[in-house]
Amino acid sequence: MPPRIEDYALLGDTHTGALVSKEGSIDWLCQPRFDSAASFAALLGSEENGRRQIAPSGHVQRTRRRYRGDTLVLETDFDTAEGSIRLVDFMPPRGKAPDVVRLVEGVRGQVRVHMDLRPRFDYGRIRPWLRRIDGADVAIAGPDSVWLRTPIETRAEDAALRADFVVSAGELLPFVLTWQPSHEHAPAAVDPLRALADTESFWTEWISSCAYTDEWREAVVRPRSAQRAPLPSKAGLR
Repeated sequence: MPPRIEDYALLGDTHTGALVSKEGSIDWLCQPRFDSAASFAALLGSEENGRRQIAPSGHVQRTRRRYRGDTLVLETDFDTAEGSIRLVDFMPPRGKAPDVVRLVEGVRGQVRVHMDLRPRFDYGRIRPWLRRIDGADVAIAGPDSVWLRTPIETRAEDAALRADFVVSAGELLPFVLTWQPSHEHAPAAVDPLRALADTESFWTEWISSCAYTDEWREAVVRPRSAQRAPLPSKAGLR
């Protein structure tokens, strides 16, 4: 069964936003703006419309999710019989290019993890070429490209990037995906931990202007964070 819309969490960088399911899959993301065509659109179809999933390979006994403080940094804990991992997802405040950072943290034991990255530009209609450039895995089609940087060994299969690896307690593995116009040079590499600290600081400082403290504060804070992004122009609407 596909996830319910209420089971998705929001990430954002004030220019666009991603929807992340409880299964650790980014099923919706338009890049570089809210009004751009989606490169991950499984929300409206199937995984062949594009997704980016990181999750345990085996049976998940329990899943817990929360935002870190008053930020749009999302933490998802997966418990398995072998151990537990934490998936930390966020989009750093927009620089030149949009980035989506995912950190896989070992919490307990050793857990086998699977990554499935299927960029499908233009709402799933365009399957990209995959190649290796300057140590990054790159998916390119038409005007779009996405660059994956991670220390984990990946493999290209059927226009998808996949990886299988083991995460031990105390280990932290980064996966940084950056969108870039395909005619431009490689995007600047992102320091994942520095980006995490900057993202937390950005949202904490911004939301400090919200004076509401009653029982519905969570419902007030999250929409305010999402609405900070500029509205798309009429010319950009499809």
